Amino acid sequence: MLRPPAPGNALRYRRLMSSRPGPQDLRASDADRELVIGLLSEAAADGRLSMPEHAERSERALAARTLGELTVLTADLALPSGQPIRVDPRHSVMAAFARERRDGRWVVPERLPVTAFFGNVVLDLRDAVLQKQRIRIDATAVAGQIRLIVPAGIAVELAGQSFLGARSVRGRTMATAPAGPGGAVIEVRTMTLCGAVKVVTVRRSRWRSGLWRSRFGSRRGIDQYGTTE
Repeated sequence: MLRPPAPGNALRYRRLMSSRPGPQDLRASDADRELVIGLLSEAAADGRLSMPEHAERSERALAARTLGELTVLTADLALPSGQPIRVDPRHSVMAAFARERRDGRWVVPERLPVTAFFGNVVLDLRDAVLQKQRIRIDATAVAGQIRLIVPAGIAVELAGQSFLGARSVRGRTMATAPAGPGGAVIEVRTMTLCGAVKVVTVRRSRWRSGLWRSRFGSRRGIDQYGTTE
């Protein structure tokens, strides 16, 4: 017979869950602020924002400390796919007889279920913000394909099962190499049925490398994934 959890344990669990930062609570970098200010300037140039509105929002962008404070400044200026920073409240990606893609500046949660059911999913992590140093992606492909694009320097651990399907890691560098001290790790757990999960490791461009360094190396006391050291 199952017993309900003790009141004290339930209270501690609720406090722990409520204290965990969400994607919108991650610290913003100078590169994040520049992306938002760029869209604000475009909106002012084509008349979507007046000059006073542009000045007010730009001032708020420069003073923003979290990604959530930045996303509200551009929410009414572009569709979700055109936002400079995307903090998606959904914690899963699903493509059923369809195509789904995540790229640009988006937040990857600590655990991300991804499903391709007779569909196609592309996750581009080159400009993404990792919520934690270790990310787990549960990739399920049923007669579909999931493709992960991972920047060089991030270790990938690939495990799982495949039934009449395929899973692979390829790139110019060893994506499965052990992570160094403080290095990021993407753990990909697969289940394929007549489908495929492919991980591709690519080099960062100079711009992306600068964006990575500006976010991960500019603050003392905060590690490169936005969590307190």
